[in-house]
Amino acid sequence: MRKLFAAAVAFGLLATFALTAVAADAEEGFVSLFNGKDLTGWVKRGGSAEYEVKDGCIVGKCVPNTPNNTFMCSEKEFGNFILKLQYKFLEDGNSGVQFRSAARPEGDHERVYGYQYEMRPDGESVGRIYDEGRRGHKFGVIWLDAYTPQDRLDAALASNKVGDWNDVEIQCVGPSIKTWLNGNLVVDIFDSFSTKGFFGLQIHAGKSGSVAWRNIRIKDLGESKWEPFFVKGDDGKYQLVDAKFVLPEEWSFTEDGVLHGVHKKDQKNDGLVISNRDYDNFIARVTYRMHGGNSALYFRAEETEAPWVLRGFQNEIANDGKDSGLWHTAGIIDGKKIPGRGWVVTNEEFVEKVRNKDDQWNTTCTAAYGDRLVQTLNGFCTSDLVDAECEKTGKLGLQMHGGTDCEMFFKDFEVIPITEEMAKLIERK
Repeated sequence: MRKLFAAAVAFGLLATFALTAVAADAEEGFVSLFNGKDLTGWVKRGGSAEYEVKDGCIVGKCVPNTPNNTFMCSEKEFGNFILKLQYKFLEDGNSGVQFRSAARPEGDHERVYGYQYEMRPDGESVGRIYDEGRRGHKFGVIWLDAYTPQDRLDAALASNKVGDWNDVEIQCVGPSIKTWLNGNLVVDIFDSFSTKGFFGLQIHAGKSGSVAWRNIRIKDLGESKWEPFFVKGDDGKYQLVDAKFVLPEEWSFTEDGVLHGVHKKDQKNDGLVISNRDYDNFIARVTYRMHGGNSALYFRAEETEAPWVLRGFQNEIANDGKDSGLWHTAGIIDGKKIPGRGWVVTNEEFVEKVRNKDDQWNTTCTAAYGDRLVQTLNGFCTSDLVDAECEKTGKLGLQMHGGTDCEMFFKDFEVIPITEEMAKLIERK
Protein backbone atom coordinates (compact mmCIF):
# COMPACT_ATOMS: atom_id res chain seq x y z
CA MET A 1 0.00 0.00 0.00
CA ARG A 2 2.84 2.35 0.93
CA LYS A 3 4.52 1.60 -2.41
CA LEU A 4 1.31 2.34 -4.25
CA PHE A 5 0.86 5.55 -2.26
CA ALA A 6 4.45 6.61 -2.92
CA ALA A 7 4.05 5.86 -6.62
CA ALA A 8 0.84 7.85 -6.69
CA VAL A 9 2.54 10.78 -4.97
CA ALA A 10 5.47 10.58 -7.36
CA PHE A 11 3.12 10.43 -10.34
CA GLY A 12 1.19 13.36 -8.93
CA LEU A 13 4.35 15.39 -8.49
CA LEU A 14 5.45 14.58 -12.03
CA ALA A 15 2.03 15.47 -13.38
CA THR A 16 2.06 18.72 -11.42
CA PHE A 17 5.54 19.52 -12.74
CA ALA A 18 4.44 18.75 -16.30
CA LEU A 19 1.33 20.89 -15.93
CA THR A 20 3.40 23.70 -14.43
CA ALA A 21 5.87 23.51 -17.32
CA VAL A 22 3.04 23.55 -19.83
CA ALA A 23 1.42 26.46 -18.03
CA ALA A 24 4.71 28.38 -18.01
CA ASP A 25 5.15 27.79 -21.72
CA ALA A 26 1.55 28.81 -22.35
CA GLU A 27 2.05 31.96 -20.27
CA GLU A 28 5.09 32.94 -22.29
CA GLY A 29 3.41 31.93 -25.53
CA PHE A 30 6.06 29.40 -26.49
CA VAL A 31 5.32 25.91 -27.83
CA SER A 32 7.75 23.05 -28.36
CA LEU A 33 8.86 22.11 -31.87
CA PHE A 34 10.43 18.85 -30.68
CA ASN A 35 8.66 16.23 -28.56
CA GLY A 36 11.89 14.85 -27.07
CA LYS A 37 11.05 11.30 -28.22
CA ASP A 38 11.25 11.11 -32.00
CA LEU A 39 11.54 13.24 -35.15
CA THR A 40 7.83 13.70 -35.71
CA GLY A 41 7.34 17.08 -37.45
CA TRP A 42 10.86 17.08 -38.91
CA VAL A 43 12.28 15.94 -42.25
CA LYS A 44 15.87 15.46 -43.42
CA ARG A 45 17.07 17.36 -46.50
CA GLY A 46 20.37 17.69 -48.31
CA GLY A 47 23.27 15.35 -47.61
CA SER A 48 24.10 12.14 -45.79
CA ALA A 49 24.54 13.20 -42.16
CA GLU A 50 22.75 11.01 -39.63
CA TYR A 51 20.23 12.22 -37.05
CA GLU A 52 18.72 10.47 -34.05
CA VAL A 53 16.91 11.29 -30.84
CA LYS A 54 19.03 10.57 -27.79
CA ASP A 55 18.46 11.58 -24.16
CA GLY A 56 15.80 14.09 -25.15
CA CYS A 57 18.01 15.73 -27.79
CA ILE A 58 18.20 15.76 -31.57
CA VAL A 59 21.72 14.60 -32.34
CA GLY A 60 23.26 15.06 -35.78
CA LYS A 61 26.50 13.43 -36.88
CA CYS A 62 28.60 14.05 -39.98
CA VAL A 63 29.30 11.18 -42.34
CA PRO A 64 32.91 11.99 -43.27
CA ASN A 65 33.83 12.95 -46.81
CA THR A 66 30.29 13.09 -48.17
CA PRO A 67 29.66 16.09 -50.43
CA ASN A 68 26.57 17.96 -49.24
CA ASN A 69 25.45 19.82 -46.13
CA THR A 70 22.56 18.14 -44.33
CA PHE A 71 19.60 19.67 -42.50
CA MET A 72 16.94 18.31 -40.19
CA CYS A 73 14.07 20.64 -41.13
CA SER A 74 10.79 21.53 -39.49
CA GLU A 75 7.81 20.53 -41.59
CA LYS A 76 6.03 23.72 -40.59
CA GLU A 77 6.99 27.19 -41.85
CA PHE A 78 7.01 30.38 -39.82
CA GLY A 79 7.12 34.08 -40.68
CA ASN A 80 7.50 36.23 -37.55
CA PHE A 81 8.67 34.42 -34.45
CA ILE A 82 11.00 34.10 -31.49
CA LEU A 83 12.91 30.81 -31.58
CA LYS A 84 14.81 29.53 -28.55
CA LEU A 85 16.94 26.42 -28.28
CA GLN A 86 20.14 25.02 -26.80
CA TYR A 87 23.01 23.34 -28.60
CA LYS A 88 26.25 21.59 -27.69
CA PHE A 89 29.04 20.34 -29.94
CA LEU A 90 29.78 16.69 -29.25
CA GLU A 91 32.49 16.58 -31.89
CA ASP A 92 34.20 19.54 -33.56
CA GLY A 93 32.78 20.58 -36.92
CA ASN A 94 30.61 23.30 -38.43
CA SER A 95 26.90 23.81 -37.92
CA GLY A 96 24.07 26.29 -37.84
CA VAL A 97 20.34 26.85 -37.47
CA GLN A 98 18.42 27.68 -40.63
CA PHE A 99 15.38 29.95 -40.44
CA ARG A 100 12.98 31.42 -42.99
CA SER A 101 14.51 28.82 -45.30
CA ALA A 102 13.39 26.78 -48.30
CA ALA A 103 14.70 23.99 -50.55
CA ARG A 104 15.17 23.48 -54.28
CA PRO A 105 16.07 20.40 -56.33
CA GLU A 106 19.79 20.16 -57.09
CA GLY A 107 21.09 17.01 -58.77
CA ASP A 108 20.04 13.99 -56.73
CA HIS A 109 19.25 15.91 -53.54
CA GLU A 110 17.45 18.94 -52.15
CA ARG A 111 19.51 22.10 -51.65
CA VAL A 112 18.45 24.02 -48.55
CA TYR A 113 18.87 27.78 -48.78
CA GLY A 114 18.12 30.76 -46.60
CA TYR A 115 19.18 32.51 -43.41
CA GLN A 116 21.53 30.62 -41.10
CA TYR A 117 22.50 31.34 -37.50
CA GLU A 118 26.17 30.34 -37.50
CA MET A 119 27.44 27.80 -34.94
CA ARG A 120 31.05 26.80 -34.32
CA PRO A 121 32.58 24.90 -31.39
CA ASP A 122 35.11 27.62 -30.51
CA GLY A 123 32.45 30.37 -30.57
CA GLU A 124 34.02 32.28 -33.46
CA SER A 125 31.26 34.01 -35.50
CA VAL A 126 28.51 32.26 -33.53
CA GLY A 127 25.21 34.12 -33.94
CA ARG A 128 26.23 35.83 -37.17
CA ILE A 129 23.97 35.34 -40.20
CA TYR A 130 25.14 33.51 -43.29
CA ASP A 131 22.89 33.12 -46.34
CA GLU A 132 23.16 29.41 -47.07
CA GLY A 133 22.88 28.44 -50.73
CA ARG A 134 21.93 31.94 -51.84
CA ARG A 135 24.00 35.10 -51.19
CA GLY A 136 26.82 33.73 -49.05
CA HIS A 137 30.32 34.35 -50.50
CA LYS A 138 29.01 36.34 -53.49
CA PHE A 139 30.83 39.61 -54.22
CA GLY A 140 33.12 38.99 -51.28
CA VAL A 141 30.23 39.02 -48.79
CA ILE A 142 30.21 36.25 -46.19
CA TRP A 143 28.02 37.64 -43.40
CA LEU A 144 24.78 39.48 -44.02
CA ASP A 145 25.45 41.45 -40.84
CA ALA A 146 28.54 43.18 -42.21
CA TYR A 147 27.82 46.29 -40.10
CA THR A 148 27.66 44.45 -36.75
CA PRO A 149 29.84 46.33 -34.19
CA GLN A 150 32.96 44.48 -33.12
CA ASP A 151 32.19 44.89 -29.42
CA ARG A 152 28.97 42.88 -29.84
CA LEU A 153 30.88 40.12 -31.64
CA ASP A 154 33.53 40.12 -28.90
CA ALA A 155 30.91 39.86 -26.15
CA ALA A 156 29.21 36.95 -27.87
CA LEU A 157 32.52 35.15 -28.35
CA ALA A 158 33.40 35.65 -24.69
CA SER A 159 30.07 34.14 -23.62
CA ASN A 160 30.52 30.95 -25.65
CA LYS A 161 30.69 27.76 -23.58
CA VAL A 162 33.08 25.35 -25.25
CA GLY A 163 31.92 21.76 -24.89
CA ASP A 164 28.79 22.79 -22.98
CA TRP A 165 25.23 23.89 -23.69
CA ASN A 166 24.76 27.31 -25.29
CA ASP A 167 21.49 29.26 -25.51
CA VAL A 168 20.34 30.48 -28.94
CA GLU A 169 17.62 33.03 -29.61
CA ILE A 170 16.48 34.20 -33.04
CA GLN A 171 13.80 36.84 -33.54
CA CYS A 172 12.25 37.74 -36.88
CA VAL A 173 9.66 40.54 -37.01
CA GLY A 174 8.90 41.74 -40.53
CA PRO A 175 12.23 42.97 -41.94
CA SER A 176 13.95 42.95 -38.53
CA ILE A 177 16.23 40.00 -37.76
CA LYS A 178 17.98 39.75 -34.39
CA THR A 179 20.07 37.01 -32.79
CA TRP A 180 21.39 36.35 -29.29
CA LEU A 181 23.98 33.96 -27.83
CA ASN A 182 23.69 33.20 -24.13
CA GLY A 183 21.64 36.36 -23.66
CA ASN A 184 24.06 38.60 -25.58
CA LEU A 185 22.67 40.46 -28.61
CA VAL A 186 24.79 39.58 -31.65
CA VAL A 187 23.03 40.59 -34.87
CA ASP A 188 20.50 43.37 -35.52
CA ILE A 189 19.78 43.76 -39.23
CA PHE A 190 16.97 44.65 -41.61
CA ASP A 191 16.68 42.26 -44.53
CA SER A 192 13.74 41.12 -46.64
CA PHE A 193 15.00 38.43 -49.01
CA SER A 194 12.52 36.00 -47.49
CA THR A 195 9.82 36.60 -44.88
CA LYS A 196 8.73 33.01 -44.22
CA GLY A 197 10.22 29.52 -44.23
CA PHE A 198 11.20 26.43 -42.26
CA PHE A 199 13.86 25.85 -39.61
CA GLY A 200 16.79 23.51 -40.18
CA LEU A 201 19.45 22.00 -37.92
CA GLN A 202 22.62 21.81 -40.00
CA ILE A 203 25.45 19.33 -40.05
CA HIS A 204 28.09 20.70 -42.40
CA ALA A 205 29.83 18.39 -44.87
CA GLY A 206 33.44 17.66 -43.95
CA LYS A 207 35.67 15.30 -42.02
CA SER A 208 33.84 15.41 -38.70
CA GLY A 209 31.16 17.06 -36.62
CA SER A 210 28.41 16.13 -34.20
CA VAL A 211 25.91 18.45 -32.52
CA ALA A 212 23.06 18.01 -30.03
CA TRP A 213 20.03 20.33 -29.88
CA ARG A 214 17.38 20.45 -27.16
CA ASN A 215 14.60 22.64 -25.70
CA ILE A 216 13.55 23.79 -29.17
CA ARG A 217 10.58 26.11 -28.70
CA ILE A 218 8.92 28.93 -30.56
CA LYS A 219 6.62 31.86 -30.07
CA ASP A 220 4.71 32.23 -33.33
CA LEU A 221 4.11 35.92 -34.12
CA GLY A 222 2.19 35.47 -37.36
CA GLU A 223 3.41 36.72 -40.72
CA SER A 224 4.15 40.10 -42.29
CA LYS A 225 3.07 40.40 -45.91
CA TRP A 226 4.05 42.87 -48.58
CA GLU A 227 1.36 45.44 -49.44
CA PRO A 228 1.49 46.18 -53.19
CA PHE A 229 0.89 49.54 -54.87
CA PHE A 230 0.25 47.81 -58.23
CA VAL A 231 -2.80 45.54 -58.22
CA LYS A 232 -4.91 43.70 -60.77
CA GLY A 233 -8.46 45.04 -60.92
CA ASP A 234 -11.70 43.14 -61.44
CA ASP A 235 -11.44 43.98 -65.13
CA GLY A 236 -8.11 42.16 -65.37
CA LYS A 237 -6.17 45.39 -65.83
CA TYR A 238 -3.50 46.67 -63.48
CA GLN A 239 -3.90 49.91 -61.57
CA LEU A 240 -2.48 51.90 -58.67
CA VAL A 241 -3.84 51.36 -55.19
CA ASP A 242 -3.27 53.76 -52.28
CA ALA A 243 -1.21 55.99 -54.59
CA LYS A 244 -1.58 58.61 -57.34
CA PHE A 245 0.17 59.66 -60.55
CA VAL A 246 1.78 63.03 -61.23
CA LEU A 247 1.76 63.56 -65.03
CA PRO A 248 -0.50 60.51 -65.51
CA GLU A 249 -0.17 60.75 -69.31
CA GLU A 250 3.41 59.51 -68.94
CA TRP A 251 2.46 56.29 -67.17
CA SER A 252 0.80 53.04 -68.28
CA PHE A 253 0.67 49.41 -67.19
CA THR A 254 1.62 46.49 -69.42
CA GLU A 255 -0.61 43.41 -69.48
CA ASP A 256 1.67 41.61 -67.03
CA GLY A 257 1.61 44.41 -64.47
CA VAL A 258 4.81 46.32 -65.23
CA LEU A 259 4.49 50.08 -64.83
CA HIS A 260 5.97 51.76 -67.90
CA GLY A 261 6.92 55.43 -67.79
CA VAL A 262 8.21 57.65 -70.63
CA HIS A 263 9.47 61.15 -69.86
CA LYS A 264 10.71 63.67 -72.45
CA LYS A 265 13.49 66.20 -72.01
CA ASP A 266 11.24 69.18 -72.74
CA GLN A 267 9.05 68.31 -69.74
CA LYS A 268 10.73 70.09 -66.84
CA ASN A 269 8.44 68.70 -64.12
CA ASP A 270 8.96 65.24 -62.65
CA GLY A 271 6.71 62.32 -63.43
CA LEU A 272 5.83 60.60 -60.17
CA VAL A 273 3.95 57.90 -58.34
CA ILE A 274 3.15 59.12 -54.81
CA SER A 275 1.61 57.12 -51.98
CA ASN A 276 -1.62 58.48 -50.53
CA ARG A 277 -0.52 57.92 -46.95
CA ASP A 278 2.60 58.69 -44.95
CA TYR A 279 4.92 55.94 -43.72
CA ASP A 280 7.21 56.30 -40.74
CA ASN A 281 8.77 52.89 -39.94
CA PHE A 282 8.68 50.43 -42.83
CA ILE A 283 10.52 48.48 -45.46
CA ALA A 284 9.78 49.28 -49.12
CA ARG A 285 11.12 47.84 -52.34
CA VAL A 286 10.78 48.13 -56.09
CA THR A 287 12.25 46.29 -59.05
CA TYR A 288 13.29 48.45 -62.00
CA ARG A 289 14.82 48.71 -65.48
CA MET A 290 15.71 52.01 -67.11
CA HIS A 291 16.75 53.57 -70.40
CA GLY A 292 18.46 56.90 -69.81
CA GLY A 293 17.55 59.68 -67.45
CA ASN A 294 17.38 59.54 -63.70
CA SER A 295 14.98 58.05 -61.17
CA ALA A 296 14.53 57.23 -57.50
CA LEU A 297 12.54 55.47 -54.82
CA TYR A 298 11.38 58.35 -52.59
CA PHE A 299 10.68 57.81 -48.90
CA ARG A 300 9.71 59.99 -45.93
CA ALA A 301 9.07 62.77 -48.45
CA GLU A 302 6.61 65.66 -48.33
CA GLU A 303 4.70 67.22 -51.21
CA THR A 304 5.81 70.78 -52.01
CA GLU A 305 5.27 73.43 -54.70
CA ALA A 306 8.49 72.53 -56.52
CA PRO A 307 8.37 71.23 -60.12
CA TRP A 308 9.79 67.97 -58.78
CA VAL A 309 7.05 68.05 -56.06
CA LEU A 310 8.64 65.87 -53.37
CA ARG A 311 11.16 66.96 -50.77
CA GLY A 312 12.91 64.24 -48.77
CA PHE A 313 15.02 61.15 -49.23
CA GLN A 314 15.68 59.46 -52.55
CA ASN A 315 17.02 55.94 -52.79
CA GLU A 316 18.84 56.73 -56.03
CA ILE A 317 18.15 54.93 -59.32
CA ALA A 318 20.72 56.13 -61.84
CA ASN A 319 21.92 53.01 -63.67
CA ASP A 320 25.45 53.53 -62.32
CA GLY A 321 27.44 53.41 -59.11
CA LYS A 322 25.12 55.93 -57.46
CA ASP A 323 22.32 53.35 -57.41
CA SER A 324 21.10 52.69 -53.85
CA GLY A 325 22.80 55.86 -52.62
CA LEU A 326 20.84 58.31 -50.47
CA TRP A 327 20.17 61.77 -51.86
CA HIS A 328 18.18 64.33 -49.89
CA THR A 329 16.10 66.62 -52.12
CA ALA A 330 15.16 70.28 -51.65
CA GLY A 331 11.60 71.61 -51.91
CA ILE A 332 9.56 74.80 -52.23
CA ILE A 333 7.05 75.71 -49.52
CA ASP A 334 5.05 78.97 -49.57
CA GLY A 335 7.22 80.14 -52.45
CA LYS A 336 10.43 79.69 -50.48
CA LYS A 337 13.05 77.09 -51.39
CA ILE A 338 13.83 74.74 -48.54
CA PRO A 339 17.29 73.30 -49.16
CA GLY A 340 18.08 69.61 -49.23
CA ARG A 341 21.21 67.94 -47.96
CA GLY A 342 22.44 66.42 -51.21
CA TRP A 343 24.31 63.13 -50.97
CA VAL A 344 24.01 61.57 -47.52
CA VAL A 345 25.71 58.28 -48.37
CA THR A 346 26.96 56.39 -51.43
CA ASN A 347 28.86 53.12 -51.89
CA GLU A 348 29.85 53.20 -55.55
CA GLU A 349 32.60 50.58 -55.63
CA PHE A 350 30.43 47.92 -53.99
CA VAL A 351 27.31 48.92 -55.94
CA GLU A 352 29.13 48.37 -59.22
CA LYS A 353 29.74 44.79 -58.11
CA VAL A 354 26.18 43.94 -57.14
CA ARG A 355 24.05 45.87 -59.63
CA ASN A 356 22.84 44.13 -62.78
CA LYS A 357 23.83 45.92 -65.97
CA ASP A 358 22.86 45.73 -69.66
CA ASP A 359 19.16 46.52 -69.25
CA GLN A 360 18.60 43.84 -66.59
CA TRP A 361 16.23 44.13 -63.64
CA ASN A 362 17.50 45.41 -60.28
CA THR A 363 15.69 45.45 -56.95
CA THR A 364 16.32 48.31 -54.56
CA CYS A 365 15.06 48.35 -51.00
CA THR A 366 14.86 50.83 -48.13
CA ALA A 367 14.21 50.05 -44.48
CA ALA A 368 13.54 53.04 -42.25
CA TYR A 369 13.19 52.62 -38.50
CA GLY A 370 13.49 55.73 -36.37
CA ASP A 371 16.82 57.32 -37.24
CA ARG A 372 18.14 54.15 -38.83
CA LEU A 373 18.15 53.95 -42.63
CA VAL A 374 19.19 50.75 -44.41
CA GLN A 375 19.60 50.38 -48.18
CA THR A 376 19.98 47.13 -50.10
CA LEU A 377 20.49 46.47 -53.81
CA ASN A 378 19.70 43.02 -55.17
CA GLY A 379 19.75 41.71 -51.61
CA PHE A 380 23.12 43.17 -50.61
CA CYS A 381 23.33 45.87 -47.96
CA THR A 382 24.93 49.01 -49.40
CA SER A 383 24.51 51.26 -46.34
CA ASP A 384 23.28 51.04 -42.77
CA LEU A 385 23.41 54.36 -40.98
CA VAL A 386 21.89 56.26 -38.10
CA ASP A 387 20.88 59.74 -39.25
CA ALA A 388 19.54 61.97 -36.48
CA GLU A 389 18.61 64.66 -39.04
CA CYS A 390 16.31 62.43 -41.05
CA GLU A 391 12.59 63.03 -41.46
CA LYS A 392 10.56 60.62 -39.35
CA THR A 393 7.58 60.17 -41.68
CA GLY A 394 6.43 60.97 -45.20
CA LYS A 395 5.37 59.69 -48.60
CA LEU A 396 6.75 56.82 -50.64
CA GLY A 397 7.18 57.51 -54.34
CA LEU A 398 8.72 56.63 -57.69
CA GLN A 399 10.34 59.29 -59.85
CA MET A 400 11.11 60.07 -63.48
CA HIS A 401 13.39 63.09 -63.31
CA GLY A 402 12.34 66.24 -65.17
CA GLY A 403 14.34 67.78 -67.99
CA THR A 404 15.75 64.53 -69.35
CA ASP A 405 14.75 61.76 -71.73
CA CYS A 406 13.86 58.82 -69.55
CA GLU A 407 12.12 55.47 -69.92
CA MET A 408 11.40 53.46 -66.78
CA PHE A 409 9.97 50.04 -66.02
CA PHE A 410 8.83 49.28 -62.46
CA LYS A 411 7.36 46.15 -60.92
CA ASP A 412 6.75 44.82 -57.40
CA PHE A 413 6.48 48.24 -55.77
CA GLU A 414 5.40 47.28 -52.25
CA VAL A 415 5.79 48.02 -48.55
CA ILE A 416 5.65 46.34 -45.15
CA PRO A 417 4.72 48.89 -42.47
CA ILE A 418 6.27 48.34 -39.03
CA THR A 419 3.46 48.62 -36.48
CA GLU A 420 3.76 49.70 -32.85
CA GLU A 421 3.41 46.07 -31.75
CA MET A 422 6.25 45.05 -34.05
CA ALA A 423 8.37 47.97 -32.83
CA LYS A 424 8.10 46.80 -29.20
CA LEU A 425 9.72 43.51 -30.20
CA ILE A 426 12.31 45.15 -32.43
CA GLU A 427 13.38 47.31 -29.46
CA ARG A 428 14.31 44.26 -27.39
CA LYS A 429 17.96 44.21 -26.36
